[in-house]
Amino acid sequence: MTLIDATTETATGPAAPSDEELLERFRPVFAQIAEGAVEREQGRQLPFDAIGLLRDAGFGTLRIPREHGGLGATPRQLFRLLIELGEADSNLPQALRGHFAFVEGRLRSSDEASRSEWFERIVGGALVGNSQAERGAETGTTAQLTADGDGWRITGQKYYTTGTIFSDWTITSAKRGDEHVSVLVRTTADGVTASDDWDGFGQRMTGSGTTRFDNAWVEPGHVFSHDPDEERSHASVTAFFQLVLLSALSGIARAVLRDAVAFVRPRTRTFGVSGASSPREDPLVQRVVGKLSSLAFSAEELTLAAAARLDAVDEARLAGIPHDELHTAAQLAAFRAQQVVLPTVLDATTLLFEVGGASATAESRRLDRHWRNARTIAAHNPAIYRERLLGDFELNDALPLTWWATPTPAG
Repeated sequence: MTLIDATTETATGPAAPSDEELLERFRPVFAQIAEGAVEREQGRQLPFDAIGLLRDAGFGTLRIPREHGGLGATPRQLFRLLIELGEADSNLPQALRGHFAFVEGRLRSSDEASRSEWFERIVGGALVGNSQAERGAETGTTAQLTADGDGWRITGQKYYTTGTIFSDWTITSAKRGDEHVSVLVRTTADGVTASDDWDGFGQRMTGSGTTRFDNAWVEPGHVFSHDPDEERSHASVTAFFQLVLLSALSGIARAVLRDAVAFVRPRTRTFGVSGASSPREDPLVQRVVGKLSSLAFSAEELTLAAAARLDAVDEARLAGIPHDELHTAAQLAAFRAQQVVLPTVLDATTLLFEVGGASATAESRRLDRHWRNARTIAAHNPAIYRERLLGDFELNDALPLTWWATPTPAG
């Protein structure tokens, strides 16, 4: 399969890169990253080197327009490359999830000065992590922002701060008085500490632990108030976040097929057959591998079909065409894809062990990482909630919420 060819010149700027340009640039990097994936898994080694390879290759600039020095890829091209990166190491698409979401936010911003400032930084190699969630009895934000001269100070603690430990900046949330704001903080600023204390059994190298802000300095201009005019775009932002996870899952399905083939081809023993034999010629083994091929294909195709809805959003935005309904279409497509991709990939990660018996469970292979990582990703934004929202939409024309719901008080 190839990426969508997006080389046509547009009235809004230089053409997107060709599929061949992107593949030639990044596939060697992905191959190098894949070589160390099992070793990183065995030793819980955070992928600083792998992130560095991606940074040096300009991966973080994929969605930045060419006129700003970036690669100018389409959304679907981004997700296709994230699938291949997920095949190499499923931790990495998730580790970069906040970065690409931040870039997407700048693309949609009407603040030209802010857009140019951050595009320049990212083209120069900067990465942006994400640090929004807090632990507590209630969902909300307790981090506080206070004025200090011409800048600000932030104090608070965040968890699930994916990618921040690898990044130069992190985008977080805080309260400025009664107002909820977004804040960009340098990860090297005094008072900022990112810890690798994420204790999940999968996706352990995503850097999804705790980040603490102890009266950390926030530069002038790096505080963003909520823009009511951008409310309509939250639906497609939700789709974007979800599709990064679905891309990582689709990458896992590709890795399962790759590892199954690599396991079977050299084997010379078959269960129940004396002497030397060739499992690759066994019809039952062939059937299992054929099923894995189908599952990987299905997950990838469905993810990319949903990602194409974000291409439509992007094209309408660039052309200045009203496109509120396209945001909702993208969100619905991502939720629908989620319901199928999750069980498809989880099925593949279990079926993998049917090709090799007990020898497939060897620690040296760490094939179990595929199920653990897929199961952990699948637990993000639980699918049962999205399934119900889809049912409510079909039955009652109720649009899915685009942001956090306000709970009904108990009583």
